Amino acid sequence: MKLAAALLLAPICAALAQVPTPESVLGHKPGDDFYLATYDDALGYFQKLARATDKLKLVKVGKTTQGRDWYIAIISSAKNLADLDKHKDTAKKLALVKGLNDEQAHTLAHNGKVMVHIDGGLHATEVAPAQMTLQLAYQLVSANDAETTAILDNVILLLWFSINPDGQNMVANWYRGNLGTPYEVSSMPGLYQEYVGHDNNRDGYMNNMIESQVITKTELEYYPNVNYNHHQTAPFPARIWIPPFGDPVSLNPHPLMYRWVNVFGTAMAAYLDEHDMPGEMHRGRFDDWYPGFVDHVNNFRNTVSFLTETALYNYATPHFYTTNDFPAVKQDLRSEVYYSSPWRGGWWRLGDAVRYTLGASMAVLDTAAKNREELLFDRYRAGRDVIARFTKDPPYAYVIPRQQRDTPTAETLVEKLITDGIEVHQASREFTANGSNYKEGDWVVLMDQPFAALVKELFDIQKYPEMPRPAPLPST
Repeated sequence: MKLAAALLLAPICAALAQVPTPESVLGHKPGDDFYLATYDDALGYFQKLARATDKLKLVKVGKTTQGRDWYIAIISSAKNLADLDKHKDTAKKLALVKGLNDEQAHTLAHNGKVMVHIDGGLHATEVAPAQMTLQLAYQLVSANDAETTAILDNVILLLWFSINPDGQNMVANWYRGNLGTPYEVSSMPGLYQEYVGHDNNRDGYMNNMIESQVITKTELEYYPNVNYNHHQTAPFPARIWIPPFGDPVSLNPHPLMYRWVNVFGTAMAAYLDEHDMPGEMHRGRFDDWYPGFVDHVNNFRNTVSFLTETALYNYATPHFYTTNDFPAVKQDLRSEVYYSSPWRGGWWRLGDAVRYTLGASMAVLDTAAKNREELLFDRYRAGRDVIARFTKDPPYAYVIPRQQRDTPTAETLVEKLITDGIEVHQASREFTANGSNYKEGDWVVLMDQPFAALVKELFDIQKYPEMPRPAPLPST
């Protein structure tokens, strides 16, 4: 019987050892000139990868607007994936805070794993991140170096290899159809996100889109500590824009969110310089004011959330730059505080953008792994502090009357809050507050809850501060 068991195990182990490279499945390495993988291509690769390794689990999270099955890849050590439900429960308890004291939270943080969301970008014409996720997954499940091992032991990666599958298919197929013609880098004559196009990054708290609803639902299932959203509109000639953000920033997130965002931003820049990828720029044109961005809305739920903007030419077609193409103020290649390793020009290829987004993603995972316990406890600390803030100081609650001129819209508002993870109650009897009378059945949003900063952000009048704005640098 022992011999038979050994014979049965041998082919399984052999199969798991044969991790396919992206190019062995797609016929191209992610980032190759003149090649873009569709979402369908990527899904086919991830399905083969999931069959070949116990470090990756493919999970269906919903359907897209066009009805495609939508999957994410969860990547970690085999042991962490086997204990995934336990780690999800830990993440939920630390995020929701109630019922925990500091000692219990420290114990959970000591034993927990950092959940990190990294995605392939939702603007489908910003093509590099969705190509990069293929290489990132392969690298994590196939490498055995100390850095990767530490990441897999301490981090559970929620890899959204595309957060706009429909758009990725449309854009990749459009580019393929125009290769070698005068229209090779032409804009696709249609919306890569149905109904909203580029504004698919403005729906973070409204959740009007099917895609937004799926993302939010999944975030509130796994409660990631970190949310990293990829984009491609770097201020030229920077090769990648990285936090810290420019001012102004939203006033209501817990201050630890911005502190950690800055830690991750600095770590990314250092990692890229250490790996011979210059051209990182900070601050400047990208502020963090509007709460509806797909990343930023999560800061109000005490998830450390940020984006980067990597340089893009057009699709997978390479382009050569000289310093004469640079804005005059950047032609002297002078080091600056927020642009300390200037890019000197040359060829810029999709493969370069893939390298930069891959490097930035690895830096985020490495930083999360090294700060695992502190990040986990700070998630709890932020929620604890938000509850204490609104227990001590007003507003203590918001009341939404059921009887009003437009009751269906009020009902929609309540539904939006619940979708965003906000607790909403109904009054069990008539009551008076601040001199106003309210009726049984009126909705009450109590502010002694961990995500109350989002309620205050949405319900308060927000006044954009008057401040000098630097002239934007062109993007190309």
